[in-house]
Amino acid sequence: MSATVHIADVVKHYGKVEAVKGVSFDLAEGEMVALIGHNGAGKTTLMKMMLGLIRPTRGTIAVLGENPGAGEFSARRQLGYLPENVAFDAALTGRETQAFCARLKGEPVKHALALLDVVGLGEAAKRRVNTYSKGMRQRLGLAQALIGRPRVLLLDEPTTGLDPELRQTFYEVIQRLAADGTTVLLSSHALTELEERAGRVIIMNRGLKVADGTLDELRRLARLPTRIRIKVADLPPSGAPAWLPATTSYRRINGHIVEIDAAPDEKIDLLRRATADGNSVQDLELIPPNLDELYAHFLRHAERPQ
Repeated sequence: MSATVHIADVVKHYGKVEAVKGVSFDLAEGEMVALIGHNGAGKTTLMKMMLGLIRPTRGTIAVLGENPGAGEFSARRQLGYLPENVAFDAALTGRETQAFCARLKGEPVKHALALLDVVGLGEAAKRRVNTYSKGMRQRLGLAQALIGRPRVLLLDEPTTGLDPELRQTFYEVIQRLAADGTTVLLSSHALTELEERAGRVIIMNRGLKVADGTLDELRRLARLPTRIRIKVADLPPSGAPAWLPATTSYRRINGHIVEIDAAPDEKIDLLRRATADGNSVQDLELIPPNLDELYAHFLRHAERPQ
């Protein structure tokens, strides 16, 4: 896959504040990447530099082979962007707003208006924006970001204010775009949503990139324990099962479930012991570290003195 976005050693200063500190990464065609971090981590600043809205203090950015900060940035028409806080002319209807955005992009109005149905605004299309709820304005923002089937889609907290059904619809739409080759960079605090959908995660902290990889790659780097829950038919009233090593800590749940936090190099041995002949295991569940736990781990690691 070829890179649609290239960021190399990018630094951004706002006066004495260093908002982005030497960040580098590439984004490829068809990738859905989660960009996560606390408020002020530099996520929105990075997106604005990719759009050419602000320029880096140092470093190189190329989007679809062009410099977004150059006077002529023709690739902008192939980008879609949803800011964290959307704002539209309150006097226009949803339909008028979408048509206006389509004309600005040079895209057929008919195709753009069809997106209002996709985001659940079809019945409200003729209402003025000043009658829309926050969630409805967010849906309108999604509709304008999708105009023209963008090759690069930058989404900053896109599901804020959306109900669960529309969140599902939204992810179905962007997953289809990614399958067709669109690069999707998605910033959100809803880590559970991202864990299920993003193929790659970039973690930011105070302007620095502190981790970058798939969930499996981040788990290998973090080496956090895997939670193992084993349901045992004849668990003794007190004490541990005979197959559990004496040095292994465990918890009992509901009288017949043993829960163990297994280090990566202990996991296979524990599973072999538990499922050996003669043991009465009825059920077994493996729960790897989730994105919340990985995020907390890498932030703690980044805060330690080097």
